[in-house]
Amino acid sequence: MRRTFLAKRNALLSSTNISWGALALVLALFLLCLRLVAPNLFWSALAPVFRLSDAVAARSHVFFSSFGNAAALALQNETLRNTNAALALQNQALLQKIDGISGLQEEHTGIIAGITARPPASPYDTLVLAAGSADGVQNGMEVFAADGVPLGIISSVLEDFSRATLFSSPGMSVSGWVGRAHLPLAIKGAGAGAMNASVPRSAGIAAGDIVFAPGPGMLPIGTVVRIDSEPSSRSIILRILPAQNPFSIGWVLIRDTGTSFRAAVSSTTPFMP
Repeated sequence: MRRTFLAKRNALLSSTNISWGALALVLALFLLCLRLVAPNLFWSALAPVFRLSDAVAARSHVFFSSFGNAAALALQNETLRNTNAALALQNQALLQKIDGISGLQEEHTGIIAGITARPPASPYDTLVLAAGSADGVQNGMEVFAADGVPLGIISSVLEDFSRATLFSSPGMSVSGWVGRAHLPLAIKGAGAGAMNASVPRSAGIAAGDIVFAPGPGMLPIGTVVRIDSEPSSRSIILRILPAQNPFSIGWVLIRDTGTSFRAAVSSTTPFMP
């Protein structure tokens, strides 16, 4: 009988008969007491783990960012290769243009000058040329485009540079002719690359007629693009655009066309040395 009683009491005290709820309650009470006694114990214990996780995250970010940087560098290298190829083609075209200019130097008497500044880098209706007194440029010389189209005259000369005032500059005036009948007229600069002229209404001038200027022969200086008139006026105003766009050319030919041309050109802007 005694042995049986002891066996039952041991069975009651066995861990297999203790409920999970009791264990959870005991654990909660233990953690509560530990929280009250040492409130920062868990933070202090887990701080190294948090620091380690932050370091791992930072290293992972750097590692994966390296792949993005490599892709960006590859794209930049491809862009630079394309740019270099385009520049090589442009250099080849410039070399061919230089060869062509060298050939023109032998065919034409004059001074070939590159354009270093045009509007808006320079004042409107003026060009800055890379040729000056050291190259033989003088005030009053006429400036021509590649096709022999007169553009203007040299109005200022330095040792290595000069300035060309275009016929479209306000204050410029040059004698010329228009139409098949070669009607004389005074061509005046209107600014912004345009020119004007006044002729009698009975002259029969129409849009599309060619305007000529003096020089080595009769040279086309522009084309009549519009005609303005008033019913009560006996004259009409010709709106003229240059035969060559002076703001898109790369070089010009400077020539001394003689006193006859200087007599045909007048300017309200005095030449500067």
